[in-house]
Amino acid sequence: MPQNTKLNKLLIALCLMVAFLVQAQVYAQMVIGQPNLGFSQACASDSFNSYSTTFIFSPESALNASNQFTIELSDADGDFSNAEVVYTSSPGWITSSPATINFSLPETTAGENYRIRIKSSSPVATSSASVAFAAYYKLQDSPFTINNLVSTGAYCTGGSYLLTIDNPGTGNNDSPLNYPSLTFNWYKETSATTSVFVAEGSTLQVSEEGTYFVETNYGSCTSNSFSNRVTISEVSISGEADATIVSSLGNPYCPEQGLTTLSTIGGISYQWFKDGEEIPNATNQMYQTNESGMFSVQVDLGDCSASGTIDLVSELFNSTINVDDVNQILEDETLSIEITTNAISPEFVWYLNNEIIVDATESYYDATEIGDYRVVITETDGCNGSRTYEFVIEQGIEPFPDVEKIPNVISPNGDMINDTWVIPLQYTSGTNTEIVILNDQGKLVFQTLDYQNNWPEYNLNLKSVNQLFYYIITTTDGKVKKGSITIVK
Repeated sequence: MPQNTKLNKLLIALCLMVAFLVQAQVYAQMVIGQPNLGFSQACASDSFNSYSTTFIFSPESALNASNQFTIELSDADGDFSNAEVVYTSSPGWITSSPATINFSLPETTAGENYRIRIKSSSPVATSSASVAFAAYYKLQDSPFTINNLVSTGAYCTGGSYLLTIDNPGTGNNDSPLNYPSLTFNWYKETSATTSVFVAEGSTLQVSEEGTYFVETNYGSCTSNSFSNRVTISEVSISGEADATIVSSLGNPYCPEQGLTTLSTIGGISYQWFKDGEEIPNATNQMYQTNESGMFSVQVDLGDCSASGTIDLVSELFNSTINVDDVNQILEDETLSIEITTNAISPEFVWYLNNEIIVDATESYYDATEIGDYRVVITETDGCNGSRTYEFVIEQGIEPFPDVEKIPNVISPNGDMINDTWVIPLQYTSGTNTEIVILNDQGKLVFQTLDYQNNWPEYNLNLKSVNQLFYYIITTTDGKVKKGSITIVK
């Protein structure tokens, strides 16, 4: 091959290589435009945390198959020195421009000047930063309580009153103190609709009268995370303020929910009372109870004091039962039990010797068996509480059995056997027979024309083992029977 021909081929090859390298370099360079935000501020929470951004890039042909786009989030001041990646695409998933992607905010987000930027991995490129935007992740976004939900507080002249966010507080309070990253702003009302910022922090030391409240600091993101209002007043030395008392379960309250907590204003020491009587050891700011009544508290504020009262009412229904704790029935007799109640939609469950009585579901029951009974009344609407009555039915003794002889020995020891002096029917109630009983000294101890087989009804204060009495029975036709009665202890 001639020398010129070889040289020409070499030159052509070099030119092609240079052209390829230039073209490869051109295609490797890519520009990503500033991300366009699909929102003006990002107020995230556990119920919503998705935000979009749109960006352009060029040329599309520069993207390699392995390329991934990422979104970086700056700090609250717009600085990317410690940027956090909040989105990464799948390799090769985004191939055309413009592109729109969604991302979520970290739970630690809180500030007014965040920015984002877009980066690609192959080829490597970074966009300019977006415009600044406010962003907050609202970990807690519901009303919460301060001052144990007590609406008032008082301090002595020259002193102060400490307001605190409750943790956990009473009832279902969702305390924002459970989220350590949150911060708080305190405000003082200047009118019914306006207020001024006072201070930051989870507590506030108040030395000026007024109405105060606190909000979780979510900046420009409107929030539902705010507290109840507390009105603070100043009390002159040796004066007395009104101390509000709050029941955690409300008033009236349902005791089936458990104990209700009574809370009052903060002070140095406390003493609780019920119906005017001091409650032993009830010396804290809060007192728990499941009772109804007039509760009051005396609060020592230092150089002055405060007192308050609450008429606490239970919502649990009222009911009564028409039988005694212990009842007696004779063979073939029936005891009718009836429950009277104002319970809403009540249910009744009856038991005999701890076994449910099948089909006994009404407010009444006719008992024919002896044993231990129980009835449970449950209110199925309203307070949803229940009450229980327990009673016993025993085998009774026939008060007027048909006996043949007048007994001369009885043993009133409560064993239901020979406890009283039981005589033949011809001398008992309805026969107008006079019964007279004398002690061993001849003193009258009992007399009736309507004997019920019930002597001795009361304690005879027996002094000896066997005490002697005498009886005189006189019928309407003048016939008389006499004898003695020995009482055996």
